[in-house]
Amino acid sequence: MATVKLWSDAEAEADARVSAVFADIRATRGSDVVNNFWRGLANDPALLERTWSALKTVMGPGTLDPLTKELVYIAVSIANGCPYCIHSHTAAARAKGLTEGQHGEFLAVVGMANQTNALVNGMQIPIDAAFRVEEGS
Repeated sequence: MATVKLWSDAEAEADARVSAVFADIRATRGSDVVNNFWRGLANDPALLERTWSALKTVMGPGTLDPLTKELVYIAVSIANGCPYCIHSHTAAARAKGLTEGQHGEFLAVVGMANQTNALVNGMQIPIDAAFRVEEGS
């Protein structure tokens, strides 16, 4: 259960700032759906505007392709233990062409990274000079 009120469409329409962001979310995504994350952020219109603007910029066109951005988002969400973001960005990745095979391989890489990260951290292995940007090639 949410710890904040999730704004309805009627409530959002009554607030110009929230209404504008919800309209932009719908237009940007080409969907009538505004998900619960944004509905919760609507309690603080300034935070809603800032977060949507930043997300739209970061996840928008760039040198990384859209599927790669979604996979990075999922990996970080797994590391941070955020089920909501894992689910929402997995759905977005699937909409961008993620196959079941790719998803399985991606999860294997995330799991392997978690395991080796834990081992390296536990053993406090020193970083090889060749891996350091300031020292490597």
